[in-house]
Amino acid sequence: MGKILQQHFAELGYDVVVLSRSPKTKSATGIRHMHWDASSIGPWAKELESAKAVINLAGRSVDCRYTAKNKALILNSRVNATRVLGDAIAACTTPPETWINLSSATVYRHAEDRPQDEFTGELGTDFSPGIVKAWEKEFFCHTLKGVRQVAVRSAIVLSNQGGAWPMYVGITKAGLGGAHGSGNQFVSWIHEEDVKHFFNWIIDTPTVEGIIDLASPNPLPQRAFMEQIRQHTKPIFHINAPVWMLTIGAFFMGTETELILKSRQVIPTKALQLGYIFKHAHIGGAMTQLFTEQLSK
Repeated sequence: MGKILQQHFAELGYDVVVLSRSPKTKSATGIRHMHWDASSIGPWAKELESAKAVINLAGRSVDCRYTAKNKALILNSRVNATRVLGDAIAACTTPPETWINLSSATVYRHAEDRPQDEFTGELGTDFSPGIVKAWEKEFFCHTLKGVRQVAVRSAIVLSNQGGAWPMYVGITKAGLGGAHGSGNQFVSWIHEEDVKHFFNWIIDTPTVEGIIDLASPNPLPQRAFMEQIRQHTKPIFHINAPVWMLTIGAFFMGTETELILKSRQVIPTKALQLGYIFKHAHIGGAMTQLFTEQLSK
């Protein structure tokens, strides 16, 4: 998501400043990098003065084993970065107009029975939802006069630039593109084009504030999601992976089965009510665009 948004806003003519623990020495046109440790105020804080928007995506990847150490890193990296940004914004003479903090659609419970949204969704009670709730609590405890705050509960981003999408394509080509577990768990997703336009829409739409879901309005069962990928990749064969097989595979890959077995049936009710029009609302068109892009490179 970071790469997607950097490129997008630079192309629109914004002066994009990227805060990173490992900043690049060479920056692309319109993009500057600055060092921060995501836990203490430093020289980077002056960049917040008069900014059009601050977008916080900081947080340790959840694609790992949920050991006690990794759980602490996942939590603290999100909460600490949000806390120090809130403190830095509060100290600004001319604070940014908008502060957007990334959140996650995994905050909702495992839901195969009905959709979840900002108004009627039921929050989960296990590890991952707990992380999101703590993250959002820290974000909204900073009451900043004149600063509009928006927490974006994002679904899985489909992009050729990285993330989950290349992994899904790779395992399908390898013959593992069948149902994972029951295959009935829902996949909530968002195409990279909508990531760009959604964040841009938030910045340009003053009525958007508080919590909002970023997900296509059409989640689908995992077995149907994988079938769509197979239609494009045309593997010679595919097998279904029962839970026991996924558990063994996740162990050796250093990840958790929750990432593919949890049912995320998220609907962006608030965005639709406020007038956002999705570029890719249906999985068929979204995947066609992604595979066409791959072939053109």
